[in-house]
Amino acid sequence: MKQFFYVTTPIYYVNAKPHLGHVYTTVIADVLARFHKLLGEEVFFLTGTDEHGDKIMETAKELGTTPKALADENSQRFRDLWPLVQVENDRFIRTTEPDHVRTVQRILQEVYDKGDIYFGEYGGHYCTGCERFMTETEMVEGSCPIHQKPLSFVQEQNYFFRMEKYRPWLVEYIKNNPGFIRPERYKNEVLGMLREPIDDLCISRPKKRLSWGIELPFDTEYVCYVWFDALINYLTGIGYPDAERFHKFWSQTQHLVGKDILKPHGVYWPTMLKAMGVEPYRNLNVHGFWNVDATKMSKSLGNVVDPLEMKNKYGVDAFRYFLVRDMVFGLDSNFSEEALIERYNADLANDLGNLVSRSTKMVVKYFDGHLPAPSGQTEDMDRELSELAVKVVNDFTTRMAALELHTALISVWTLISALNKYIDRTAPWELAKKNPERLATVMYHIMETIRIVAVLIFPVMPGASHTILGLIGASGDISHAGILPFGKLSPGTIVSPAQALFPRVEKVGESRESPQARPAVKAQKDQGTDNTVDISDFGRIEIKVGKILSAEAVEKSDKLLILQVDVGRTIQIVAGIGKAYNPGDLAGRYLAVVTNLKPTKLMGLASEGMLLATDTEEGGLTLVGFDRPPRVGARIR
Repeated sequence: MKQFFYVTTPIYYVNAKPHLGHVYTTVIADVLARFHKLLGEEVFFLTGTDEHGDKIMETAKELGTTPKALADENSQRFRDLWPLVQVENDRFIRTTEPDHVRTVQRILQEVYDKGDIYFGEYGGHYCTGCERFMTETEMVEGSCPIHQKPLSFVQEQNYFFRMEKYRPWLVEYIKNNPGFIRPERYKNEVLGMLREPIDDLCISRPKKRLSWGIELPFDTEYVCYVWFDALINYLTGIGYPDAERFHKFWSQTQHLVGKDILKPHGVYWPTMLKAMGVEPYRNLNVHGFWNVDATKMSKSLGNVVDPLEMKNKYGVDAFRYFLVRDMVFGLDSNFSEEALIERYNADLANDLGNLVSRSTKMVVKYFDGHLPAPSGQTEDMDRELSELAVKVVNDFTTRMAALELHTALISVWTLISALNKYIDRTAPWELAKKNPERLATVMYHIMETIRIVAVLIFPVMPGASHTILGLIGASGDISHAGILPFGKLSPGTIVSPAQALFPRVEKVGESRESPQARPAVKAQKDQGTDNTVDISDFGRIEIKVGKILSAEAVEKSDKLLILQVDVGRTIQIVAGIGKAYNPGDLAGRYLAVVTNLKPTKLMGLASEGMLLATDTEEGGLTLVGFDRPPRVGARIR
């Protein structure tokens, strides 16, 4: 039976050009769309721009232009950006398009005729940046917590949607559908919003104050509130109410949003749908913020990162990989160019790039570039590698479907690590001299495992995936259905030698120091004091403030825990602290982490750092911590 998948991004506001936050959400949507295509599902991917409201009118006035001209210019910037970061959306929607205007007016009239829209008066504290009224509990010292600007008190007559009427229904629906809003922390946050009665939603603005909007069909002196207008794009985009596409895709809708717009999507939107008589979306998937210096990246705060600059410096595949790998979906993450370079060099240049380069060159050297057929000489390590490949494929599929995107990539990298180790253990360069038949089997297993890796990375790094598959003669094999069983590559296929897929890059400001530049350690050893180190040598150890994002026990171990730790980027650490600490008590804890150790593996799990700990007086273990909250990612001096 045909399966369907509908993924949406928020439609982005056109009062300024796109930044990293917009790119992250859209890349994640593209990753999910590509993954579900691998599964053989029919996919529709919608993104676009939100073009009405106060902010557009104010920004246009400041720039000396019209709202329409501003919307046209910045909407095109978003549209032009997506192909540059390998995003392949199916439709780009604008809320100024005629079909959207018609859909909004149709829904307004239907809900009005039903009696769920009424005329009244309201006064409240209004944030122009958020385009909504803030409650007393949401405000921070009279300001918006997101935009950090004072709120304006606005009182006027408007039309209201009876949102409170549907609050009891929404509470029950969320409780009865545990995955409706995910991760769970955001489900709980929405339930907290709904614990007490909520105000009805003001869904209009008088034209005398704001004319840039969709006119109400039942009162031409008012325009529609921008959120009531914008949310409906998800229906317009698939042809609500009559198009075949709407009937195929709506029940499988996956909305992707940042946590700053949780309330409109988690409260306004489902109650609006209920009033329309439309079933709710399937899942609301909420991600955290990219922070710079511990502050949310925001156009209004002026701390944005230019995504094109990062893409142009390091390549689109590396940029996409960093975004997916370094943010735990649902939690905040810190962006720095240094962290991007570290991730690039460790995972892409050292692990994946080196693997593909040396493997393809060996096929060229030992078999004249033709993939050999495996001989009958198989060993346990061959079977272990193929069994691990099957396990990783299944694990990757499960984690991607659950939006555990960074751990899905970690799983793929366990296979890459195992394959590099397999090469070292089998030593093809020695087999070429002593046992050519065994070499054929080994090289076939290497190439087949690389094929599986290349297919798995396709959703995140489509360019690199196509390149690798082309090098090993499997360029048409982008198919999840065809990935298993192990052994899809045809012997005799032409294998081309890979150049550096990901050339290693230096850290920002890094200089190459010659061995002669640091004579102090040798001098100390000559004097018999080799238990001391020069301060410059100690300076090579990088100890940073880390914050534990999540922790879980390692299966079949009584002391190992897997930790996801934010150190300015997200790294995985496998630590032997399970007897001293319960995994559930560790999230949110600050600790000292050595971050520049060579990655290692414990019980087959990659570990990218080391925690600092010491003994307690009682003989137990205690982690090195801090007496007040430190800045995550700061270097410990």
